[in-house]
Amino acid sequence: MAIYQSRIFEKRVKRFSKKEKKILDQEIKRIVGNPSIGQEKKGDLSGVYVYKFKIKTLQYLLAYRIFEDNLELIMLGPHENYYRDLKSYLKRK
Repeated sequence: MAIYQSRIFEKRVKRFSKKEKKILDQEIKRIVGNPSIGQEKKGDLSGVYVYKFKIKTLQYLLAYRIFEDNLELIMLGPHENYYRDLKSYLKRK
Protein backbone atom coordinates (compact mmCIF):
# COMPACT_ATOMS: atom_id res chain seq x y z
CA MET A 1 0.00 0.00 0.00
CA ALA A 2 1.43 3.36 -1.04
CA ILE A 3 0.94 6.32 1.29
CA TYR A 4 0.55 9.85 -0.07
CA GLN A 5 0.53 13.09 1.92
CA SER A 6 -1.24 16.31 1.03
CA ARG A 7 0.69 19.57 1.34
CA ILE A 8 -1.38 20.73 4.31
CA PHE A 9 -0.64 17.45 6.10
CA GLU A 10 3.11 17.82 5.47
CA LYS A 11 3.11 21.40 6.79
CA ARG A 12 1.40 20.42 10.04
CA VAL A 13 3.68 17.43 10.64
CA LYS A 14 6.77 19.67 10.25
CA ARG A 15 5.76 21.48 13.44
CA PHE A 16 5.73 18.25 15.49
CA SER A 17 8.55 17.22 17.81
CA LYS A 18 10.34 13.88 17.34
CA LYS A 19 8.23 12.23 20.07
CA GLU A 20 5.00 13.47 18.48
CA LYS A 21 6.11 12.24 15.05
CA LYS A 22 6.84 8.81 16.51
CA ILE A 23 3.31 8.60 17.96
CA LEU A 24 1.87 9.80 14.64
CA ASP A 25 3.81 7.11 12.75
CA GLN A 26 2.39 4.43 15.07
CA GLU A 27 -1.15 5.68 14.44
CA ILE A 28 -0.59 5.71 10.66
CA LYS A 29 0.63 2.10 10.88
CA ARG A 30 -2.63 1.25 12.66
CA ILE A 31 -4.59 2.81 9.79
CA VAL A 32 -2.54 0.90 7.21
CA GLY A 33 -3.20 -2.33 9.11
CA ASN A 34 -6.96 -1.68 9.25
CA PRO A 35 -8.07 1.10 6.83
CA SER A 36 -11.66 1.07 8.12
CA ILE A 37 -10.53 1.97 11.67
CA GLY A 38 -11.61 5.60 11.19
CA GLN A 39 -15.16 6.86 10.99
CA GLU A 40 -16.44 7.34 7.44
CA LYS A 41 -18.00 10.75 6.89
CA LYS A 42 -21.16 11.56 4.95
CA GLY A 43 -22.42 14.45 2.86
CA ASP A 44 -19.76 16.88 1.65
CA LEU A 45 -17.06 14.65 3.12
CA SER A 46 -18.23 11.34 1.69
CA GLY A 47 -15.36 8.95 1.02
CA VAL A 48 -13.22 10.56 3.72
CA TYR A 49 -12.39 8.73 6.94
CA VAL A 50 -11.46 10.50 10.18
CA TYR A 51 -9.38 8.76 12.83
CA LYS A 52 -9.08 10.25 16.33
CA PHE A 53 -6.08 9.79 18.62
CA LYS A 54 -4.31 11.60 21.44
CA ILE A 55 -0.82 13.01 21.73
CA LYS A 56 -0.19 13.91 25.37
CA THR A 57 -3.54 15.47 26.40
CA LEU A 58 -4.55 16.92 23.02
CA GLN A 59 -6.87 14.96 20.76
CA TYR A 60 -5.95 15.02 17.07
CA LEU A 61 -8.06 14.13 14.06
CA LEU A 62 -6.49 12.61 10.97
CA ALA A 63 -8.47 12.66 7.72
CA TYR A 64 -7.60 10.12 5.04
CA ARG A 65 -8.96 8.51 1.89
CA ILE A 66 -8.53 5.06 0.45
CA PHE A 67 -8.41 4.74 -3.33
CA GLU A 68 -7.50 1.56 -5.16
CA ASP A 69 -4.69 0.19 -2.97
CA ASN A 70 -3.39 3.59 -1.83
CA LEU A 71 -3.81 5.71 1.27
CA GLU A 72 -3.95 9.50 1.06
CA LEU A 73 -3.37 11.41 4.30
CA ILE A 74 -5.33 14.60 3.83
CA MET A 75 -5.30 16.66 7.01
CA LEU A 76 -4.19 16.54 10.64
CA GLY A 77 -5.18 18.84 13.47
CA PRO A 78 -7.09 19.43 16.70
CA HIS A 79 -10.89 19.42 16.68
CA GLU A 80 -11.35 23.19 16.71
CA ASN A 81 -12.61 24.26 13.23
CA TYR A 82 -11.27 20.97 11.83
CA TYR A 83 -14.26 19.96 9.70
CA ARG A 84 -14.73 23.50 8.37
CA ASP A 85 -11.07 23.63 7.29
CA LEU A 86 -11.25 20.12 5.84
CA LYS A 87 -14.31 20.98 3.72
CA SER A 88 -12.71 24.16 2.40
CA TYR A 89 -9.47 22.30 1.57
CA LEU A 90 -11.32 19.59 -0.35
CA LYS A 91 -13.35 22.17 -2.30
CA ARG A 92 -10.16 23.97 -3.37
CA LYS A 93 -8.52 20.73 -4.45
